[in-house]
Amino acid sequence: MVKIRMRREGKKQHPIYKLVATDTRSPRDGGYLEALGQYDPHTNPITLVLKEPRIEYWLKQGAQPTDTVRSLLRRTGFWLHWTLTRQGKDEATVKSVMERWQMLQVDKPKHEADRKARRSERKKKAAAPPVEVSAPAAVETPVATV
Repeated sequence: MVKIRMRREGKKQHPIYKLVATDTRSPRDGGYLEALGQYDPHTNPITLVLKEPRIEYWLKQGAQPTDTVRSLLRRTGFWLHWTLTRQGKDEATVKSVMERWQMLQVDKPKHEADRKARRSERKKKAAAPPVEVSAPAAVETPVATV
């Protein structure tokens, strides 16, 4: 069985990954069938170069991407395009959905910054010392003796 997965390369403390099509039995950094792209997580924004026609070829042949590779393909929009074409959608529908997706990606950094700000506010509130509320004074009740 063929998988599309990442192969670690680069220097110590600065890995760069190749996306490769490989047999499932081969080790992570072992031999591979074909290089399909490159991923550098250390740049801002990340660098992701894909050979989309070859990835599509391997997916049609039955190759399964790992979860990490699938998330990278989602990030570029390739996975959405692949899913729509696999479902048999016509080209006009695929194009309109992809345009809508690209418009949402333009606003994504702003939404992420807002979400981080809200999260940090919640953390500050949770870290604030609790306000002490004085308990009402205990009322003594007389005890009857027999």
